Amino acid sequence: MIQQISLLVDSWTGISGSLGYLVIFVIVLITHQLLSVSRPHPITTNMSNNSTTAKEETKVAVDPPRNFTAKQLAYFDGTKDEKTGEDKPVYLSVNGTVFDVSDGRNFYGPDGPYEKFAGKECGVALAKMSFDEQHLGNLKGCSTELNFGERTELEGWIEKFTYYRNYPIKGKLVDDDDLSKLSTRILTADDLAQHTGESGQDIPEGYATAPIYIGAGNKVFDASFGGVEFYGSGGGYNKFAGRDISRALAKMSFDPEDLQNTNIDDLTDKQRKVLDDWIETFQTKKGYPIVGTLGKE
Repeated sequence: MIQQISLLVDSWTGISGSLGYLVIFVIVLITHQLLSVSRPHPITTNMSNNSTTAKEETKVAVDPPRNFTAKQLAYFDGTKDEKTGEDKPVYLSVNGTVFDVSDGRNFYGPDGPYEKFAGKECGVALAKMSFDEQHLGNLKGCSTELNFGERTELEGWIEKFTYYRNYPIKGKLVDDDDLSKLSTRILTADDLAQHTGESGQDIPEGYATAPIYIGAGNKVFDASFGGVEFYGSGGGYNKFAGRDISRALAKMSFDPEDLQNTNIDDLTDKQRKVLDDWIETFQTKKGYPIVGTLGKE
């Protein structure tokens, strides 16, 4: 019987004595698998011994969730940053969830087949399997313009990005129309104090994190749109969250008296210029959305 099997294997391979070589190969393969299972990998062992350090480094590396305006999201298109000369990350939004797809730069970055999607809301386009630019930037369309099959397709893309591609989720895209409605409100000191971004505060529908209101001049900005690490819990400017900080900004001060005192009538021309520069930074450079006014003249 064994001789017949040996002859059959030899006829397949054209090599005399192939059965013996095959048996040796199988034994070596099984032994290798057993050793691999029983012996811990040196990298795994090293990671286990330094698990605390690794966890701490991971926490430092992960950015806190943030909210995005459409203009802020548009920056992350994978092109060269004009100031640094480095490639920008590639972000895109799918039904409001912002993913970092930099690992898929060949697809979504410059010259990639999906480069039009970079820095944009593309849920409707993906659901319809369309490159038509009229379907890009249409966040509301994800809930109002898709049929059953397209909604299923959209959910499939979100699942693919989240669980199969494992693209990091950076935050949420908030519709410009919704933000525009907030900008006309007149807010009080108590209104600001209810929006410090602290844990336990309400997170509006469609937001990734609770709003962080800061007042400067007559404007109220929401710093949860990119400033969570600075103004959120544990941030260096957390004392400013939920306050009118006009005087403190003008005087470049953390003094509690300047935080409590919102009067800016006695500021010098130089201090007013500093305050104006901060307002310009919040509005233009940082792109924090204006969510109301303080009712000042």
